[in-house]
This record gives sequence, structure tokens and C-alpha cells, in this order.
Amino acid sequence: MARSVVDPLTRIEGHLRVEVEVNNGVVTDAWVSGGLYRGMEKILLDRRPSDAFYVVQRICGVCPISHGHASTASTEDALGITIPNNARIVRNLIEAAQYIHSHILWFYTLAALDYVDPVKALSADIADTYALAQAAGTGVSDFGAVAKRLQAFVDNGQLSIFTNGWFGHPAYAEDMPAELHLIGVAHYLEALEMQAVAAEIIAIMGGKFPHFMTSLPGGTTFMPTEQKLDDILFRFVKLNEWVTNTMIPDTLAIAPFYAGALEYGGGHGNFLAWGVFNDESFEANNRYMPAGVIKVAQGLTVADADASVLTEDVQRSWYDSATGLHPSAGEADANFSEYNVDAQYSWVKAPRYDGAPMEAGPLSRMLVAYLRGVQPVQNLVNGALEALGAAGRPEVLVSLLGRIAARNLETKVVSDWSLEWVNELIGAVAGGDSKFFEPHDVDEGMGAGLWEAPRGALGHFIDIQGGKIARYQVITPSTWDCSSRDDGGVRGPMEEALVGTPIIEVERPLEAARIARSFDP
Repeated sequence: MARSVVDPLTRIEGHLRVEVEVNNGVVTDAWVSGGLYRGMEKILLDRRPSDAFYVVQRICGVCPISHGHASTASTEDALGITIPNNARIVRNLIEAAQYIHSHILWFYTLAALDYVDPVKALSADIADTYALAQAAGTGVSDFGAVAKRLQAFVDNGQLSIFTNGWFGHPAYAEDMPAELHLIGVAHYLEALEMQAVAAEIIAIMGGKFPHFMTSLPGGTTFMPTEQKLDDILFRFVKLNEWVTNTMIPDTLAIAPFYAGALEYGGGHGNFLAWGVFNDESFEANNRYMPAGVIKVAQGLTVADADASVLTEDVQRSWYDSATGLHPSAGEADANFSEYNVDAQYSWVKAPRYDGAPMEAGPLSRMLVAYLRGVQPVQNLVNGALEALGAAGRPEVLVSLLGRIAARNLETKVVSDWSLEWVNELIGAVAGGDSKFFEPHDVDEGMGAGLWEAPRGALGHFIDIQGGKIARYQVITPSTWDCSSRDDGGVRGPMEEALVGTPIIEVERPLEAARIARSFDP
């Protein structure tokens, strides 16, 4: 028996410690510890509800759009506001740009170097690299120039932006050709440019990125002009082409070399999605990515999501608050003692849905959408399953490789929808619809903004009294996924997903880091 610790886990957004117990080359127990007290709920007390939109975006530098939208939705729910249809489209578009930005960032910048080795790319034959890219149907870059840049890094005795990795680790696929490694590195660099394109869309519609300014309670303050709509459409088309012709082919080219990752990393098999991207009905089950709950142990079927059965346990985390509370009555009173896996070991609470831990994220959304019959999702998932030799078996997605594939496939479906929404907004504006904001004067009520950040299910819960915030509580996707053990000792989703993971080198547990990063914590 051996203990392996990664602290901090790098290439993520935040502070996370992963500790695993390894027996005979396999993880048999795990503890995931969030190392930062957030406390946003305390900051918001006695402020105006509209202030929450600005403050809560600071919870996350990668997904501020989703926090802003969940916050305004909670206020709109509390005050009985229905936003205009144009505002719905604008919010969908800003959210879509963030999703595309976040998923490209995750796959190439944060996760790809767990599977693509820049050092191995140095031995690639340039002509063969072009031939492989064409055969794989992926984007062609100046592979020779990229190889020269890599060689310069090595000759200087360091790998510059590629320094942060366990390159040469035996867990990298031995049979993956050096040319595919070079393609991955080249597209890693292109992805940085694509992230900038997505950020430009948010800046046009939201004023700036991160921490946009326009989706206030009641609708949006963004007023599209013909020039702005043209700028937005141009950029969404560019992103769609890159996702379609580079990101998806890269995923399908690399995945077969790690097919063994379909066999582990699935965790509890419980999935929660609140849904994201509203249609005109504003109903959660009718969202483009609809709401739902899945418990694989009960069969691959979906049920309606019910926020009334939520609780948060805190016995294993550093809080001096009551345990088992519904988030609408939640507290965030800090009480740090020490890191002790047998007692308190994390700032992350243990949210539960009807007593069960739930995985949140693209895999949850894609499974729910697949089971609810969302045709674009079904088509993409079925095509990916066929490419992986698992046609007709969507259950194999409940795995490490399935979690990765789901996030990248979602990028494609969202980028396709974004083009529909831009044209819908162009048509509305051309037709003379100029309503983007609904004024309101109510100042009392309780509400919930149940939405989806790129990382997964996001809930903002607000109690407004006399025009001021009397209580505010947030359950982020990483709170679901990085959950500490609950009061009954049941592991959180990431902890459970780590169990059963093969580990080749205890001192460099790359396989455990892959599992953790697959959740985009």
C-alpha cells in the first residue's frame, strides 16, 4: 500500500489537492481537497440583488458568464420577471461563446498535455505529419515551424509553456505516432488564438471579458447594431469551422490510442443537469441542453430534476454550520482546523441530490440530452461511439474517455446552435423587435437560478427582503464534482471516479491527474 499526493493539481482553475491510496498498481481510496475558502455568500449580504450579478462572476475567472446568468435568473425568479425573447437570444449567444472558449481552453491548454507529449513530437517526420493530418481530416498547420519552435525550447534547456507535465511517462500511449503528437502541439498553439476569438464575441456583447456587464436582472443592456451582428456572426462562423475541422477530428484521432480509458473513471454513475440555453418557453426541460437526472444503476434512463431534494453536508469540510441544509437555507461559516482525511479535509461541501452524490458537467448534459432525444446530440454521440468501436453502447461514456469525448462533442453542438441564434437575432432586429429589457419594481421574494456552467450544474439561491439580499448561497459544478465525503462517509464524484484507476508510478500519478482534470475542476 502506498499514498500518492498531487498538491497542488496543476493546469486547473483554482486550488486542489488529490490524495490517493494505491494497492497493487490500482487506486483503492481517494480524497479530494479544495484549498480555498470562497465566502462570496458573506460578501453579498445586505447588498442590492443587482450587485450579485457583478460580484458572483468573481467566483470563477473561466466561467463568469454562467455565474452572472445564474445570479440574474435567481433574482428574476424571486421577483417574478420574464425577460424579453431578444434578451433570451443574447444571453444564449454570450453563454455559447463562453462554452466554446472554455471547452477549447480545457481540451488543448489544460488537458491535452496528459495525452500529447511535446518531446515525442520532436521525432516526427514533417511530410508524414502533413499526410497524417489529411488522413485524419484535421487542420493543417505549419508543422515544420512548430517543430523548430519546440526544438529551440529543448536546445535552451527547458520547454517554456510545455514545462508543466510528466513527459516521457510510460502512461503515454506507446503506439501513438510522433506525427500525431506534433499535430496536437500545433493545434495547442492554434487553440490559444481561437480562445481569443470567442473572448472577442463576449467583449462585443458583454462589454468585456472576463466579468461581462450586460445581463442584468430583467434582460440585457446590449443593443445590437448591424455592424455588431456582422462582427459576431463572422467570429462564430470562424469558431464553428475550427471546432468542426480541427477539434473534433483531433479528438477522434487521439481517442483510439487511449481506448482503455473507457474501462475506468466512471465514478458513481449519477448525473445531474439543470439545463442551459433557453428556448422561447423558458422551461428547463425544453432547453437546448435540457434538465434531468440519471442514475445508471437504475438503468440508462432520465428523470426530471427537482431542486427541492437538494442538501449540503458539511461534517467533513471546514465549516461551523448546520449540516444537511437545503441551499436556500445554506450557511458558509468558516472553521478551519487541520487537514485530516479521517475528519475535516476540504473547503468543499458535500451537496447531495435526494441523498446521492451527482456528477455535473458536459457528460451529464450530453447523456441527459441524448436520452431526451435531442437529435443533434444523438447524432454526434452515435457517430463518436461508432468511431470508438462502441456503436449502440452509450453506457461506455460513463468513463474517463467518455467524459473527455462528451465535452468536445458538446463544443460542436453548441457552436452549431450559435449560428442559428445569431440568425434568429438578426431576423428579430430586422423585423423591428427592439425590446431587450423588462423593468421591474418588486423588492421581496425568494428564488433560484438553476443553470449550467461549462463545468456543470450551477445553482444560485437568493432571499430578497426590502430590496436587499438577506441570504445567498451558491452550489458550483466543482462543489458537486469535488465534493468531500458526506455525513455517511460516501465519497464525492471525483473521489469515486479515482477508485479503480491504474497507476504505473506512484511518485508521478499521471493517471490520477487525468481523472481529476477530466472534470475541469
